[in-house]
Amino acid sequence: MLQTVCPDCGAALRIDAETGAVLSHTSAPRKRTFEDLETAAKAMREQDDRKESIFRQSLEAEKNKEDLLEKRFAEAMRKAKDAPAGKPLREFDLD
Repeated sequence: MLQTVCPDCGAALRIDAETGAVLSHTSAPRKRTFEDLETAAKAMREQDDRKESIFRQSLEAEKNKEDLLEKRFAEAMRKAKDAPAGKPLREFDLD
């Protein structure tokens, strides 16, 4: 029987030497994300602030969306007026 540690996740594995089958698996202890409750609360507040900022940006973009679409439409109309008038070519017209 072999005992080894997984290089990826750090779990302890017991492996049968003859068959190569894993006999037991003990998960690695979880690492703490935050040292204390205060840093976790601070991270949550920062995350809330980022969410609020992204929401405000989205709201501003939605308010300006109508103006942007009107400008794009005006530009497309200008290009359409400047384009030469004529019949559009079809594929079989090119033969």
